[in-house]
Amino acid sequence: MILNGTSKIGYALALALVLGLSPMTSTAQHDPALQLQVDVVYLASDLLQGRETGKKGERMAADYIAYRFEEIGLEPKGYGGEWYQDFEVQYKAHPHAKETEERTARNVIGYLGNGADYTIVIGAHYDHLGHGIMGSRHTGDPAIHNGADDNASGVAGIFRLAEVLSEGKSTNNNYLFIAFSGEEMGLFGSKYYVQNPTINLKKVNYMLNLDMVGRLNEEKTLSVNGAGTSPEWDGLLADLSVGGISTVVSESGIGPSDHTSFYLEDIPVLHFFTGQHEDYHKPEDDSELVNYKGLLLTTDYILALIEELDDAGKIAFTKTKDEQESRRPAAYKVTLGVMPDYVFQGTGMRIDGVMEGRTADNAGMKKGDIILKIGDTAVKDIYGYMEGLGQFEKGDKTNVVVKRGEETLELEVEF
Repeated sequence: MILNGTSKIGYALALALVLGLSPMTSTAQHDPALQLQVDVVYLASDLLQGRETGKKGERMAADYIAYRFEEIGLEPKGYGGEWYQDFEVQYKAHPHAKETEERTARNVIGYLGNGADYTIVIGAHYDHLGHGIMGSRHTGDPAIHNGADDNASGVAGIFRLAEVLSEGKSTNNNYLFIAFSGEEMGLFGSKYYVQNPTINLKKVNYMLNLDMVGRLNEEKTLSVNGAGTSPEWDGLLADLSVGGISTVVSESGIGPSDHTSFYLEDIPVLHFFTGQHEDYHKPEDDSELVNYKGLLLTTDYILALIEELDDAGKIAFTKTKDEQESRRPAAYKVTLGVMPDYVFQGTGMRIDGVMEGRTADNAGMKKGDIILKIGDTAVKDIYGYMEGLGQFEKGDKTNVVVKRGEETLELEVEF
């Protein structure tokens, strides 16, 4: 592969910015915290214009990620023996926009083969909000949203994991490293990958997701989501001790990040997260606010977890009773208890997962059902679905029309 010139220049610029040294220095390669900073500084620089899905800045970031994967010694595992897996997305500037824009987005995929039977997927999304036209919490004029914590930190983290694992540690699994795009638009990249995998998903042992891991606090509190997706997780997370990290654990396999797509394919998952902050989805989420020593410590924790399971073989999967419906607006008074398929392009809202014991499950809805109507509200897409839910309160009853294969069903629900 001929390395993209932009990637080389970006890497040199990041080194110069961080080190104040010649771009040819090897200092970063011998200081893992500094290397993490180099990676975040470039990915979260104004040069990439916020890494918006399907835009030039996303392409520049993808080229840089491919460059780093190759530098580490991974094998390309995208389409056609390349690093990339392209896919189409439809973009609306806001939920009520009449026109959609079709874009080509890009996952970046690298593989570390150890001749093992099973593969661990390690992922992080690399897209962000561009100038904040959609999804921003910023109330001023459009501005570049660099997304240093969200999620340049996670991408830098998977580089660090790849570097250590490529040194011959924990070799009883293969490793697939995926930088997803389209996460901010609705988990598009990870959803596309599980529908179009470049390895056999039946041979995936488990999936680890790094999303917003750059703000470890003074108490070293690390949130770990998905602990209920395998019986292996609880004991391991309780016993693992690395650098004074304390964990806050949740059971659910469903959440607003890319591990959800793998959980819905019956794959054990964990999502690592150092916590919410005021700069989330604002232009202020910049590289100088990242805790690089904390990010390094977080990657050490994940490496220790992988090492502890290295001799365990394929771990078991368990479904979870999910605490919340992913990406459900807080203003809603009711929910069906389903995971929407954010990449479905047909008429209606297709269900990607049904939460056990919740309203939809009790009414007999199933994964793959397409919701066409909620009460008197026609559901043409995800936005119609949200509008329909907004009409009801807890205790209300109504009928929901779903399409299941060639059959149309009318199901009674009680919220």
